[in-house]
Amino acid sequence: MYPNSLTQLTRANPFSAPLFTLQKVEEPSQSLAAEHGLSKRTLAAAAVAEGDSCEFGSSHYFIMCGIGGILSCGTTHTALVPLDLVKCRLQVDPDKYKSIFKGFSITIKEDGMRGLAKGWAPTFIGYSMQGLCKFGFYEVFKITYSDFIGEENTYLWRTSLYLAASASAEFFADIALAPMEACKVRIQTCPGYASNLRQCAPKMFAEEGIWAFYKGVVPLWMRQIPYTMMKFACFERTVELLYKHVVPKPRAECSKSEQLVVTFVAGYIAGVFCAIVSHPADSVVSVLNKESGSSAIGVLKKLGPKGVWKGLVARIIMIGTLTALQWFIYDSVKVYFRLPRPPPPEMPESLKKKLGLTE
Repeated sequence: MYPNSLTQLTRANPFSAPLFTLQKVEEPSQSLAAEHGLSKRTLAAAAVAEGDSCEFGSSHYFIMCGIGGILSCGTTHTALVPLDLVKCRLQVDPDKYKSIFKGFSITIKEDGMRGLAKGWAPTFIGYSMQGLCKFGFYEVFKITYSDFIGEENTYLWRTSLYLAASASAEFFADIALAPMEACKVRIQTCPGYASNLRQCAPKMFAEEGIWAFYKGVVPLWMRQIPYTMMKFACFERTVELLYKHVVPKPRAECSKSEQLVVTFVAGYIAGVFCAIVSHPADSVVSVLNKESGSSAIGVLKKLGPKGVWKGLVARIIMIGTLTALQWFIYDSVKVYFRLPRPPPPEMPESLKKKLGLTE
């Protein structure tokens, strides 16, 4: 279990709920830890390990994870604005933009090269806020839920833990993202409506009020929560499998650069699955934010079963690259700031005894 200091921190989490009220945890003595062959490092963050800049699970650790999320999501989404713009236009007007290459050629012909950068400002702001909440809260919820279910269940149900923590984090991340996502789509898919964020946001508010910025939050949840659940759970388990079956030596013996290569590969694999599970909802969000007065159900009926899959190839390329780069940048931030890394998932000694795996 995690120590009293971390338990108090997670209790103070502003998003805690009665369901996840934590039990009082007694700190195990050093002799007990030694008896079970467990180090203080795996049980707690009572002291900063040699080479680390902070305690695992400390407020400083969570803040730095949030900063890593800002850098990983804000920069990557902004860099891929041209592809995202063509993808959105392909979704909302497939008769005009028949393919990725056709979409690029038409956009450049009509708006010039600068037209490919439309929507960069709301993209950068919105996805920076989303990254802060997504990665920062994921770490908070993962520790909170792990403390709640106990060490043995954390190992046995670790995939479910990753899914629950990522879904909880993304719920709040999408609330932070929704206003800027609405502005971005309106700028990119409505020619002549607004050319930048300064023009778009006031105009949307004057026409539809505050609802204009949040009418897409439910479709965002439909798109982003499955996406993020896949992004984190698939990544965590892929990393585990790569080190177990592909990488010829344990993670602790790998250099930082070797670990980052594994991170990038696992991130790309996770990104492909993310794109597939979240694409139908992404199509709904694009059309919904383009057309004022529309509803998610109405858009879904209008697109039909085939229409929601328009632009899937572009999204796979975009999200695969995006997710791999995000994990690479996020892990690089952890390396640069010397953040502590939890050990790979291992079966607790107590569980081994219960299963008769120890002498």
